[in-house]
Amino acid sequence: MSSTPAPSASIGTAAFTDAVGRRRTFAIISHPDAGKTTLTEKFLLYAGAVGEAGAVKSRRVARAARSDWMKLEQERGISVSSTVLHFAYRDWRFNLLDTPGHADFSEDTYRTLCAADAAVMVLDIAKGLEPQTLKLFQVCRDRGLPIVTFVNKCDRPGLPPLGLLDEITEQIGLQPVPITWPVADGSDFAGIVDRRTDELVRYDRTAHGARKGQEVVEPWATADPKGCPPDRWDAAKEELELLDMEERELDQDAFLGGTQTPVFFGSALQNFGVRLLLEGFAELAPAPSASPVDQPADVGARPVAAPFAGQVFKVQANMNPRHRDRMAFLRVNSGTFERGMSATLARTGRTYQLKYAHQLFAADRNTVDLAVAGDIVGLVNAADLVPGDTLYTDDAVTFPPIPTFAPEKFVSVRTTDTKRYKQFRKGLVQLDEEGVIHVLRRPEFGDQEPILAGVGQLQFEVAEHRFEHEFGCPVRMQPLQWEVARRIDSSAVDALRGQFKTMVVEDSQGNHMALFASSVALDKAERDHPDITFEPLGTGLARRVAA
Repeated sequence: MSSTPAPSASIGTAAFTDAVGRRRTFAIISHPDAGKTTLTEKFLLYAGAVGEAGAVKSRRVARAARSDWMKLEQERGISVSSTVLHFAYRDWRFNLLDTPGHADFSEDTYRTLCAADAAVMVLDIAKGLEPQTLKLFQVCRDRGLPIVTFVNKCDRPGLPPLGLLDEITEQIGLQPVPITWPVADGSDFAGIVDRRTDELVRYDRTAHGARKGQEVVEPWATADPKGCPPDRWDAAKEELELLDMEERELDQDAFLGGTQTPVFFGSALQNFGVRLLLEGFAELAPAPSASPVDQPADVGARPVAAPFAGQVFKVQANMNPRHRDRMAFLRVNSGTFERGMSATLARTGRTYQLKYAHQLFAADRNTVDLAVAGDIVGLVNAADLVPGDTLYTDDAVTFPPIPTFAPEKFVSVRTTDTKRYKQFRKGLVQLDEEGVIHVLRRPEFGDQEPILAGVGQLQFEVAEHRFEHEFGCPVRMQPLQWEVARRIDSSAVDALRGQFKTMVVEDSQGNHMALFASSVALDKAERDHPDITFEPLGTGLARRVAA
């Protein structure tokens, strides 16, 4: 494989290397309500990307979160889709992959993590590690992503900080290394100690945390409690002395290798500790590095300095309802992307013209003319692209497939207005191409009453909302009895017809699937047909390779 640096006439080798080194492409993972969307908003506030933060908890100021672009998200105050936020802070250039916090959209989150180089794990100080956080952490571990931990909501009563460190060690096996430390919590919260400088940072509260408050920095050794109860002030001193005695020091290699996690404390809602977290993350997180490849088989990874190559990790329709467009989110894995360039689509071998590309800020867009490895671009009206597609120039490459997950819930869907059947079919095609919900068809019904399969009920509610408001056709959904899905070969279709509590369906690519009413029904089918392979759905995550 060629390793020619900066394959672009628009940017030289030194400029390319510098630009890639300043990129930080990351995601935020958390359990619902731990504060992920609020922290996203505050990163934008501190970066100067917005003048006032629209936190989910601040609906009284009549602002919706800038990271939530879908109407349903703004109505419910939750994130149910992935988007990308580009912003700059000092010399760094961030690509923040904003992911759904709701468990029903874990597949969308998992796919998005394929495009990240690192993650911020947000914990609620009152709840610690919660189930969805643990699931997402495991995906990050499988992916080889280094994790920075932010313990949020310190302005509320919470668990003992030392206990939280023990919980991180016991439950996920990482060694937590506190970079900052809270002085008390709840109404007694007196500030945050930066252990790197041994300074106390005090904060002024602002209305709903919508604007940055004034910070006062002073030496911790001579700081005045100023209203903090003496016992809590002394407890913070003792905790910090204990940490110093334990000599918990951050090792950059251990962090990048996934055995240590730097820990920051604060309150995203009140802007406490957000600047320290943003700057600390930028200094610690890795720049884009080599990407693992499936093909060529004898090449382990594609260096960032190789000619342009990228992978589509998400497809989303109707982000701009006025234009009814379709956007494919592509991570640039190597080289330089230039608007108007020609690339090869690895799946078909055909040339693909990259004419219309945007970088996004929630619903706002800017045309992007040039992007380097680590950047995310939105390819507009990319009708032929699906999640997992690889695009490249020069040396042929195919990146590992994007993971899919076995559906756990199934509904039949039909339009309630027969005059809107054309719009109904269009909606089915779009949902199918986006890939978050599986669209399955029974041969005897075709498109009259297809089956939607997903991992959670909220996915169906969002699909129902989109059918009516985006595609213009109201629908009715009916829950089905199926619980387990397995891939089968086409040669097994006839043998399984009439099988106990089993239904055979196919997807839009002609792949066949067997749906079972229970694991008992699956076990019976395996006993009755030992010659048939029932393949579980789902693929693994490829690990990013160190530079």
